[in-house]
Amino acid sequence: MKSWIVKNKLILIGALIGAVAGYIYYAQVGCVTGTCAITSSPVNSTAYFAFMGALAFNIFRKEKTKNGEENEE
Repeated sequence: MKSWIVKNKLILIGALIGAVAGYIYYAQVGCVTGTCAITSSPVNSTAYFAFMGALAFNIFRKEKTKNGEENEE
């Protein structure tokens, strides 16, 4: 489990930053009428932004090839 966390730490950091940003967005902007699918609920907003943060930080992850060298594709 620890090696999985170390291997995916950049994605986890992105998800954490996205979750915090999503909750702040919900609290500060939100949706007045309650009809917005993402920003009407703190759970929806936090989960959506966490997912987007993980995707955004995944762009910067380096993958290793079969012979152990880092590949920047």
